[in-house]
Amino acid sequence: MQALQERFDGEPFYLPQADEIEIFAQCHRQGLPVMLKGPTGCGKTRFVEHMAWRLGRPMVSVACHDDLTANDLLGRFLIRGDETVWQDGPVTQAVRRGAILYLDEVVEARPDTTVAIHPLSDHRRMLSLDKTGEVIAAAPGFQLVISYNPSYQHALKDLKPSTRQRFVALEFDFPDSAREVEIVAAEGGVDRACAVALVALAGRIRPLRDRGLAEAPSTRVLVAAARLIATGIPERKACEVAIAGPLTDDPTLIAAIRDLISGHFH
Repeated sequence: MQALQERFDGEPFYLPQADEIEIFAQCHRQGLPVMLKGPTGCGKTRFVEHMAWRLGRPMVSVACHDDLTANDLLGRFLIRGDETVWQDGPVTQAVRRGAILYLDEVVEARPDTTVAIHPLSDHRRMLSLDKTGEVIAAAPGFQLVISYNPSYQHALKDLKPSTRQRFVALEFDFPDSAREVEIVAAEGGVDRACAVALVALAGRIRPLRDRGLAEAPSTRVLVAAARLIATGIPERKACEVAIAGPLTDDPTLIAAIRDLISGHFH
């Protein structure tokens, strides 16, 4: 498991959709944990990066998955030479440093991981390391942030109500077309006309979810296509490899998406 630890020298680009920046900042001041809900690629991770920069806090980010255990998050004993030493996991590091701890797609982790973070998500703001007997009070500035995609969840893989109610919930979705154009142009390095065409293309593809497309094209894939276009890759080819290819393997849906691409980029 890899944890990404960052301090941001420059401002991570983020275009607010509503009042999420102010709400998050107030949650940080009050020591309240935050839950971000929304589809893949709609800007949840970038939002946390932006807020870490804005608040001047380091950020520890963990991509959760089925094999992630509480030991992966908290730490473990390692043998180094003739010694057995304790190595902090990413959660423990974040608690000690007063970092923003971001658990991305938290419901993908095993249930024991959510139990481990419960004491950090209420008034105690503490972490118990059973293996060492240490109880760590969260350093000033620590904040717990989790995210997940509700459309992926089902009865066997969801947050328990007792866990959910520990968090302030912020809802995310794809930005409106005007904001999405601005994001694609800024992040993708293309002119406005190209960004408009890419966003219009996404608007035509997203309804295909009603015809079996598992995931709508995200702002992230539009930015990827834009970056390829900015390097000189032909627009249609960039859209095929950055948008159509990642979305589906279904031949019928691929053909439909390619037809839409041809209609927008001749």
